Amino acid sequence: KKKIQVDMYAFVFQTPSAVQKIKELLKDKPEHVGVKVGVRTRGCNGLSYTLEYTKSKGDSDEEVVQDGVRVFIEKKAQLTLLGTEMDYVEDKLSSEFVFNNPNIKGTCGCGESFNI
Repeated sequence: KKKIQVDMYAFVFQTPSAVQKIKELLKDKPEHVGVKVGVRTRGCNGLSYTLEYTKSKGDSDEEVVQDGVRVFIEKKAQLTLLGTEMDYVEDKLSSEFVFNNPNIKGTCGCGESFNI
C-alpha cells in the first residue's frame, strides 16, 4: 500500500480513492478542469460542504494538484478546510465524498452540517 505524505498545512489532501473517482468523473467532461470545494451556511449546525465541477480557477481560489487531479478551494472555505482529508467511500447502500476535517468542533445528528 502506497504511503501518503501529508502536509498538515495543505488545504485539502485527497485519498487515492478520491483521486480515482474525480478522474473518472472528469473523464467525460473535457470542458471542466477540476472540482471546486466550498462551504455554505446550511443545516442545523451551521456549515455544509459543497463540491462542484469547475471550468476555471477563480481569482481567489487556492489550487491543490494531486496525481494530476486539480481541486480548487473557494476563498471563504480556505481556513475552514485547512488540513482536511477528502476521501471517496463506497458501501452497499451509498457512495459519497467524505471530508475528514480536523477543525470541526461539532456536527449535527444527521451529519448534514458542522461547526468550527
